Amino acid sequence: MYTRLCRRAATLLAIPLISLFATPAHAEWVFREDGIMGTRCAVELWSESPAQANLLIDHVFAEFRRIDRLMSTYKPTSQVSRVNALAAKQRVKVAPELFDLLETALEYSRISNGAFDITYASVGYLYDFRAHVRPNAAQIAAALPGVNWRHLELRRADHSVHFQRPGMRIDLGGIGKGYAVDRGVAILQRAGIAHAMVNAGGDTRIIGDRRGKPWMVGIRDPNEREKVALRLPLENTAISTSGDYERFFDEGGVRYHHILDPKTGDSARKMRSVSIIAATATRTDALTKMVFVTGPEAGIALINKLDDVDAVVITNDGRVLYSNGLTAP
Repeated sequence: MYTRLCRRAATLLAIPLISLFATPAHAEWVFREDGIMGTRCAVELWSESPAQANLLIDHVFAEFRRIDRLMSTYKPTSQVSRVNALAAKQRVKVAPELFDLLETALEYSRISNGAFDITYASVGYLYDFRAHVRPNAAQIAAALPGVNWRHLELRRADHSVHFQRPGMRIDLGGIGKGYAVDRGVAILQRAGIAHAMVNAGGDTRIIGDRRGKPWMVGIRDPNEREKVALRLPLENTAISTSGDYERFFDEGGVRYHHILDPKTGDSARKMRSVSIIAATATRTDALTKMVFVTGPEAGIALINKLDDVDAVVITNDGRVLYSNGLTAP
């Protein structure tokens, strides 16, 4: 049995698998999903009033869309797009909310020695996984000097951002969806919701349990889309999963996917998937990228130094590794 899962502090692949329970007519589980931030987003909650539940879900999805407008690199009017266009030439003021998240991102870069680095986008923008487009070696070499979190200068006095190198770009795709999930959870908690799941792509956070039982969360088998490699019982926590099967294409026997190693500008290939369990989805979202790039053994070692985090890794040869806080079944 797994230990500490239910007390530890949520992924496109983290899906509730428990059946609904018999309930009074006036209370029920309410579930909705929508496509936001370029991914599948879902909310499920228990409410005495389905009308109130649907209104709350409206608020959560509206918050997701607001964050997308603020941070998306696909929207030219977003503040992140404005930073990417101007910050190498001048200081760019941003909203305090975005500034705080940039500071958080840099902290994960520091503790991971750059394995997590939002300036990976200096190379990452050259990839188009849907169109099977990737940069060649010369293009990567030309863009790599822009990848270095230490050259992203933040000034708290005026919430401004400056790139110290030309060609730099940032992308919050490795932490922004987790942040959005946490914002959605805060909306539900303020409304007094005691049992809920909020999901955005690979990032999920759970409020409470599932009415007397834990939420059962499935981690996908990297080789088979419809197969679950293992299930975890979770309560009141967050879990994120990142894998090489989310956005990818294969070419010449090599898989090119969206989790890039900031040091090489190429897809990280040291494992198939990693799932992180912690208190917030912002934290789990960032740490999955950090561990995926670092590699199985070294990544688990990093997680074991963090008292509030656990990890499950599926290696290239199919082994399943667990951090110290978990016990294999």
